[in-house]
Amino acid sequence: MDEPHNQVTNPGSIQGLVNENKGTVIQNFGAQAPRTPERVFDVPYARNDLFTGRGDLLKRLHDHFRQQRAAAINGLGGIGKTQAALEYAYRHKDEYPYVFWTNAAGDVTLSDDFVKIARLLRLPEKDEADQTVVVEAVKNWLAEHDGWLLILDNADDLALARRFIPAGVHGHILLTTRKAATVARGFSVAAMDEEEGALFLLRRAGKLASPDPAALAQVSASEREAAVAIVREMAGLPLALTQAGAYIADAASPVADYLPAYKRRRTGLLARSDEESQYPASVATTWLLSFEKVARRDPLAAELLLVLAFLAPDAIPEELLITGASELGPTLQPLVGDPTLLNDACAALSHFSLVQRDTAQRLLAIHRLVQTIIQANLPDDETRRQWAESVVRAVNKAFPDVENINNWPQCERYLPHALACAALIEDYSLELPESARLLNQTAYYLNDRARYEQAVPMYERALAIRERVLGAEHPNTAQSLSNLAALYDSQGRYEEALPLLERALAIYEQVLGAEHPRTATSLNNLAELYRSQGKYEEALPLYERALAIYERVLGAEHPRTAMSLSNLAALYDSQGRYEEALPLLERALAIRERVLGAEHPHTAASLNNLAGLYRSQGRYEEALPMYERALAILMDRLWPQHPNTRLVQENYRALLERMGKDGEGGQGL
Repeated sequence: MDEPHNQVTNPGSIQGLVNENKGTVIQNFGAQAPRTPERVFDVPYARNDLFTGRGDLLKRLHDHFRQQRAAAINGLGGIGKTQAALEYAYRHKDEYPYVFWTNAAGDVTLSDDFVKIARLLRLPEKDEADQTVVVEAVKNWLAEHDGWLLILDNADDLALARRFIPAGVHGHILLTTRKAATVARGFSVAAMDEEEGALFLLRRAGKLASPDPAALAQVSASEREAAVAIVREMAGLPLALTQAGAYIADAASPVADYLPAYKRRRTGLLARSDEESQYPASVATTWLLSFEKVARRDPLAAELLLVLAFLAPDAIPEELLITGASELGPTLQPLVGDPTLLNDACAALSHFSLVQRDTAQRLLAIHRLVQTIIQANLPDDETRRQWAESVVRAVNKAFPDVENINNWPQCERYLPHALACAALIEDYSLELPESARLLNQTAYYLNDRARYEQAVPMYERALAIRERVLGAEHPNTAQSLSNLAALYDSQGRYEEALPLLERALAIYEQVLGAEHPRTATSLNNLAELYRSQGKYEEALPLYERALAIYERVLGAEHPRTAMSLSNLAALYDSQGRYEEALPLLERALAIRERVLGAEHPHTAASLNNLAGLYRSQGRYEEALPMYERALAILMDRLWPQHPNTRLVQENYRALLERMGKDGEGGQGL
C-alpha cells in the first residue's frame, strides 16, 4: 500500500499526490446557499408499535418543557430511556418544526450527527473540513432559533454532552443518560409496574394487540397471573420483558411455561462469579435463554451475535460483516460465498429481539447492555480476546483503501466500528500487522477530515506495533513514520516531522534500494517539508532525484512522475523561476489528462497550479478558464469542504478581484 505524501503546499498551489475527500452534498460555486428548510424531522428509528405505558412520564416531561428548556431521561440500562425519548419525539413532532436526534455515546458519533444537522439545515459551514467549525455553526444556529427539539441519546458522558449544548437555548434539549443528570432536570424512568409490564409482555408475545390496559381482560386470568409473575421476576425491566415476550412468541406456548425455564437458567447464572453476574439478572437470563435457542437452530446466527457484541452497537453495516467473514471462523466464513445466509441469521436474531435490522440501509443494531452481557458470559478472558482479535481482523479486511475517493462513503460507514476496534486493540494488546494496518487506515481517513487530535494516537499506536512486530527497519514501519510525519506537518509541527521523514528515507534506501518508487516518494516528502520551511537549496536536489527515479522506474507517463514534476515546478515558482516552472506544469497536466482522465482531481490540481503560474505572470485570460475547469472537476468529484476545493475557490475569487482592479484581462508579461 502506498503511503500518503506530506500535504505541504505553497499558497495557491496544490502539490504532491492529491488526497481526495469523501462527499455527498455538492454546492455550485458562487451560488447562494439554499434557504433553511421549513421543517426537519430527523429521527433514525421508526415509531415503536409496541410502546406501552409511560404516560405519566411523558406528560410530566411535556409539562416541564412548557417552562424549561432542557430535561434528561435517566435510569439504568435496559429501562427504556431511548424508547421513551423516541415516543416523545413522535408524539409531539407537530409542535416542533425541527426535531434532531443525535447519538451522544462518543465524540465521533456526536460530531458526525452535528455535521448531518448542518447539512439538513443547509448551513454555509456544512462542508467545512474541520468538524469543530461545523459543530459551532450548528450550536450558533440553535442559539439563534427556537421551535426545535434536540435529543442527545446515550449521553452517559455528561462532560461531552455539555460541549455540544449551545448557550442561550431557545429550543428544547432532551438527553437520555444512565447518570444522574447535572446538565438538566432529571426524569427517572421507573421499572414497569405489574399491569403495565404484563400488558407490554403479552403484546410482545403476540397474545394482545391493543395498548389499552383494558385489553388485559381479553386473556384468561391464569395468563394474566403468569404474565404478572414474569414481570415481578424481571423487576419490570422492559429489555428483559421484550426478550421474554419474543421467546414466548417463538415457542407459541402458554405464558406460564416460560418462568420455570427462566428460573432454571437463572440458578446457573447465580453460580457464576460476581464479575459475570453484576449486570441485571433478568436481562442476562432472558438473553441466555434466547441465545441457547438460536444456537440450536442456527449456529451462524449465534456466532454473528458474538461478533456484534464487539463492534459499535449502532449502524453496523451488513456488507462489513460479509466482507470480513473470512476472518471470523469456519461458521461465518460461508457468508463470503453466499451473502444471503445473512438474511436468515438476522431474521433469527430479530425474531428474539436480540438485534434490530434496518433493511432499507442494510444496518444492524444491538443494545449496549446486551453487548456487555454477551461478553461477560464468554467462558474466560482468553475467549474474549480471541473474539476481539477476530473482529479486528474482519474490520481490517473490510476497511477499504482510503486513497481511492470512491471508497470514502464506505470508510464513513465503517468508521465507528474501526474506532471500536482501536479500543479492542488497546484493551487486549492486539499487536498484529492487521491491527497496525487498520489503525493506519483509520487515522489516514481522520486526517483527511482534519480530525488531527483523533488521528495522532492511532498513527502513533500503528507505528509502535509495526516497530515491535515487523521491526524498526521494515518498509511498513517506514510507512507509519511517513504518515505520522505528514500529520505533524499538517499541524505545523515541522521539527517533530523532520526526524521521522529522515528515518523513513533511510529505511527505504537500505531495505528497498536507492531506485525504489517508495524511496522516491520519501525523497519527495522530505523535499516538501524543506520547501515549506523556505529551505529551497536543500529541497532542490531531493526533488530532482525523486523525479529521476520516477522517470526511470515508473516511466515518463506515470502519475507519480506528474506529481514530481508539479512539486519541482512549485519550488521554481517559490523562487520566481517562472520560465523553468512552466514546461514542468504543462507536462504534468498533459500526463494527467492522458493517464488519469480529464475529470480526475489530480488533473484539476494541475489546472490550478498552471493557472496560478499564469496569474503570477499577469496572464489572467489564460488563467481564468483553467480555474473554472479545475473548480468544476473538484465540485463534482470531491466534497466542497476538501482543502483543495476551497483553495481553488480562493484562487478563483482572487483572480476575479485582480481582473476587476487591473481591467478585464490584466497585463501580460
